[in-house]
Amino acid sequence: MYLTGRLPLLVALGAVPVVLLSAAGVDAWIAAAAWVVLCTAAALADAAAAPDPRRIEVTRRMPRRVLLGQPVLSELTLRNPGDRTVRGRVRDAWQPTAGAAPDRPALALPPGEARTIRIPLLPRRRGELRSAFVVVRSDGPLRLAGRQARLDATGAVRVLPPFTARRHLPSRLARLRELDGNTSIQVRGQGTEFDSLREYVRGDDVRSIDWRATARSSTTMLRTWRPERDRHVVIVIDTGRTAAARVGDGVRMDAAMEAALLLAALAARAGDHVHLLMFDRVIRARVTRADGPSLLPAMVDAMAPVEPQLIDTDWDAAFAQVGALTSRPSLVVLLTAQDSPEAARGFLGSLPALARRAHVLVGTVTDEADDLPERPDAAEVYRAAASERSAHDAAVVAAAVSRAGGEAIAATPEDLPPRIADRYLALKAAGRL
Repeated sequence: MYLTGRLPLLVALGAVPVVLLSAAGVDAWIAAAAWVVLCTAAALADAAAAPDPRRIEVTRRMPRRVLLGQPVLSELTLRNPGDRTVRGRVRDAWQPTAGAAPDRPALALPPGEARTIRIPLLPRRRGELRSAFVVVRSDGPLRLAGRQARLDATGAVRVLPPFTARRHLPSRLARLRELDGNTSIQVRGQGTEFDSLREYVRGDDVRSIDWRATARSSTTMLRTWRPERDRHVVIVIDTGRTAAARVGDGVRMDAAMEAALLLAALAARAGDHVHLLMFDRVIRARVTRADGPSLLPAMVDAMAPVEPQLIDTDWDAAFAQVGALTSRPSLVVLLTAQDSPEAARGFLGSLPALARRAHVLVGTVTDEADDLPERPDAAEVYRAAASERSAHDAAVVAAAVSRAGGEAIAATPEDLPPRIADRYLALKAAGRL
């Protein structure tokens, strides 16, 4: 049962008869108590006369996936199998980060009919959004009170990373096409993939003669080979405590996801095999053996529910998982935040073993440095000093990464994805991938 706003108004209107009765010699307290009892009885009778909302049948329809910040509609279809019209309001139980409107849609549901209510959502957070039930209120005939019921109607939508770095992809793909066919690939021997046939020339390796093609031709034919072009690119996103630090309008892990998606889209177009690993002390997400058009959907779907964990990352275990993904990685991109020399000791101690087996890029998201005003106050001075100290510590860690055999790249959330993509293209152009 619930009460509407009409009941307090009705009780307030009782002041008029109470005053009139008191003027006629009736005790005012007795008259007021009688009026309150009368209003209470009217409210109880009104609630009892309200149609039962528990009989309403609810079905839900909505997309299963949506990009962060993209509006989406949740459609509720309510059917009244009873013989009385249900009038009231509906509330869908979404959490605040779903961005549902605060108003409660009105409901007028005749017997035997169905109505569809559209509830717009604007997700403000990545991950799983769920609504487990719908609350329906049924007003009584006098609209003084009514009956309320909670109806189970499970709904869920997975909010995917927005991939705003997609705008950098066309220009990088154009550069990749320029490199195609012109890249000098540093390999030993003749390669492993068949390329074409040509006539034998004195000095050629006789082991490459194609005897079947020679039998069909009037001259000796030789097989030519090209080096294997596809490489294994492993992207590791640190989901430990440093990934939860806020940078700009989001956290570090969100920026790392943008960099991973841009690099994966570029590497997949280049024909490389891309593996994704999100790790702290256990695997939070893993994508492997997904190539071509299925790669990006698999990555965003795996990334969506992952949140940073307030624990330190076990880098020995993380690098062991890299070896489990592929035995011959050509490029390993570590998206982490190693900006404190003391906290980075475990990472730096494990890095050389990985750097001996593959080219390692360490990408770190940093915040923009704030310029001091002409007359700064104490808080601005302390903030600038902390920023300078963080930049100095990050430079120390970057130098240690270089000594360990890796390559450090630090940039703001907007600049890190294109910088990593550019470095990948530079390695391709140099024949190191």
